[in-house]
Amino acid sequence: MGQRSGGGHPQPWAFLVRRELIAFVPAIGLAALWFGAEAASLVALTAFWVAWMTRPLGPAEAREDDAADGATGLPLRDAAVDAMDAFLEDATARAHGTACLVLGLDQPENLERHLQPSEFEEVLFRTAERLKAVLREHDIVARLAGARFAVMLKPTPRPDLESMIQLSGRLQTAAEAPLSIATRSIPLSAHVGFCLKGRSVGHDGEAMLSAAEIAAEEAQRNGPSAIRAFSVEVQKTAQARSDLSGEASAALEGGMILPYFQPQLCTDTGRISGVQAIPRWSHPDRGLLTEKDILPAIDAAGLRQRFAEIMLFQCFHALREWDRLGEPFGPVSLPVSPELMTNPKMSERLRWEFDRFDIAPNRIRLILQQNLLPQIRDEVIAHNLAQCHRMGCAIELAGFGASDASVTTIRRSSASRLRVHRSFVARIDTDAEQKRAVAAIISMAEGLGLETLAEGVQTIGEHAALSQLGCRHVQGRAIALPMPLEETIDWARRHRAKLRSTPLLGRKQG
Repeated sequence: MGQRSGGGHPQPWAFLVRRELIAFVPAIGLAALWFGAEAASLVALTAFWVAWMTRPLGPAEAREDDAADGATGLPLRDAAVDAMDAFLEDATARAHGTACLVLGLDQPENLERHLQPSEFEEVLFRTAERLKAVLREHDIVARLAGARFAVMLKPTPRPDLESMIQLSGRLQTAAEAPLSIATRSIPLSAHVGFCLKGRSVGHDGEAMLSAAEIAAEEAQRNGPSAIRAFSVEVQKTAQARSDLSGEASAALEGGMILPYFQPQLCTDTGRISGVQAIPRWSHPDRGLLTEKDILPAIDAAGLRQRFAEIMLFQCFHALREWDRLGEPFGPVSLPVSPELMTNPKMSERLRWEFDRFDIAPNRIRLILQQNLLPQIRDEVIAHNLAQCHRMGCAIELAGFGASDASVTTIRRSSASRLRVHRSFVARIDTDAEQKRAVAAIISMAEGLGLETLAEGVQTIGEHAALSQLGCRHVQGRAIALPMPLEETIDWARRHRAKLRSTPLLGRKQG
């Protein structure tokens, strides 16, 4: 590849210093010696023409071709559909198989926020080069909308699910290697969705590409770095989410989407130490829907801000109701989305709501989800976190152990509690390796002056093991399922009665 400028694109004159020109130097010299300057000039012009025509194309040259993407030089979606049509026709004629894959960079909006436009184009350009390097000569890569790429595979005798998973992994590995741009190392992660010829609902290029896009959307929702294969079930799920997005606004305003509350217990005393607000949708036809269905519908409808306002309002209402009935539940933990944290007026609006409802800020704990952690350095997010911390709101980091949160990230977040991911909690009472991992997390948290809460505690055995290890708080099915506000009072009274009549589940002594 030719030399690249600081912005990442080949310079117009870079072809002049290509190594291929060395082969013409003797010819130029001989032409000058035998036939004179005119012949030497002709050979030199021929050399420059060959170097120019064989140069690697960068984004600037690609823009001259209306059928190519301006940032990567790749063909666009229409060309991808045509290529897939041709591959399907060839595969059918030869009784072979083929597949379409869609790879997308996770959180491209975060990349665009932190990079200059030319630097973001450099990311796309070099990602495209990496993908092509993994594939065979006749496979085709195309650019889709945003930071996504389509891969059309030339027909082969036996492409199967296992080989597609392996290829998806190789493409991910290539795309996720950190990029060095403008003296900075840019970490990347990518999701992949794919569709095999035999699994596509339709039998043309558009159907194959659309199916791979649906699988990629499903992977992105389960990311980062997730891989999903297209199936009829995945398509039905995607269609259901699309249908729900049309109903989301009416459900929000009509009081059908409300927080349920899942109690948290202190392992030292067994008492209720707080609750987490978890959204539930009482759908008239589909029953009680969980956040897996609710959040994609809310996002598709563009209602994340309104959803956050309603959840916060309902949490304030719950706190006031518990106060009125003399039933202390402790702080309410409430997840916050990247969309909310990147709003420059988020902390100001939150302060106004606390004053409006006369609720002390320390009665709300803001849960930072895993997908927000890579954005901690963002100036707006850092400002909001600092303001919320000064206000008195506690900060929790979710899914600890399953994300790449560093000590620096923890400190920047002003977190007071780490939430140990369910994947580490599972079978902790019977799996020695799990126990050692959680013990290390708890020890690190204590060293940083942070409390710990274990998520998704499913059994009494897990509860007991976490208590012995020194995890201060637990939450999950073994304690209670999420419940509507009106059921929390009776549950709390039953729990306190049981607590009075049974020994405490304390830490291991000695």
